[in-house]
Amino acid sequence: MLDDPRTYGLVLAVVVVLGIATGVGWLLRRQSNGALDPVIIDQFNRRIAAWWILCAAMATTLLIGQTATVALFGLISFWALREFITLTPTRIADHKALFAVFFVFTPAQYILVGLEREGLYSIMIPVYGFLYIAARVALAGDYKRFLERTAKIQAGLMICVYCLSYTPAILSLKDPRLESAAATDLNQNARLLFFLVVVVQVGEVVRLAAEKLIGKHLVAPAISQNRTWEGFLGAVGGALTCGLVLSWAVPLELLMTILLSLVVGVMGFAGGLTMSAIKRDRGVDDYGTLVTGHGGVLDRIDALCFAAPVYYQICKYYFWFHEPPL
Repeated sequence: MLDDPRTYGLVLAVVVVLGIATGVGWLLRRQSNGALDPVIIDQFNRRIAAWWILCAAMATTLLIGQTATVALFGLISFWALREFITLTPTRIADHKALFAVFFVFTPAQYILVGLEREGLYSIMIPVYGFLYIAARVALAGDYKRFLERTAKIQAGLMICVYCLSYTPAILSLKDPRLESAAATDLNQNARLLFFLVVVVQVGEVVRLAAEKLIGKHLVAPAISQNRTWEGFLGAVGGALTCGLVLSWAVPLELLMTILLSLVVGVMGFAGGLTMSAIKRDRGVDDYGTLVTGHGGVLDRIDALCFAAPVYYQICKYYFWFHEPPL
């Protein structure tokens, strides 16, 4: 699928940036004057390592094809949902509803994304999935903490599956400005997908650095002692800077690229803060331990889960209502 010079150029640019970031992390780890907190350096290097893994996996699946990319995010969704559900207690009456959530609604959502059935995957979970969960738990006859239990399952399905599924759905965006009957440019959409993931990750890395180095004013002290307004500005500024640097890779006007980067930065920060609130409520630091030293999968994709559906919708309606860039 990656057969366009700009697509290869974007992948190469990401590799170069990752290489530079890895080199910086290596040098910081070797410095012995104690100018920076070793914890900050360690967290920076772990973020870069996670970034390598995600981008390498995406590049590999994109080379294989659209179906492989959809399957990759389907597996990520499945594991993230598992981490989410594991954090909260369930009752025997919830088990059949959970079975359907994991083995019916989650794969069905990604199958519909792969088949490019937007009219179905855009409503299946928030309409049919939510109604099924409530009815199935009620049918089991256990009313204790009914609202809490059903809301937990619905929230996990929405964030971990529905929202994240809009990331590979970017590959099926229709562009009516194209002359082809299919109105889909897979190379163009692959660049939009890579752009989203890279901008989100850069925003998160800059946020982390800003919080550790200059963060003083907490956004929500009761929820997180790490999330600061300085981190928020860092996330938005990092996303904007990255978006401007990579603006040549996406089929958007410069003003729209700026707006999209700002939105991604804001939504990514909102996603991290929201998921921190859930962890605080559950009394845990991380969602899981799949990746040693990195927490769980959901800890690494929380920002992407919130940014992806908004990014998708903005791109979709931009294509429909704007002329192609010069």
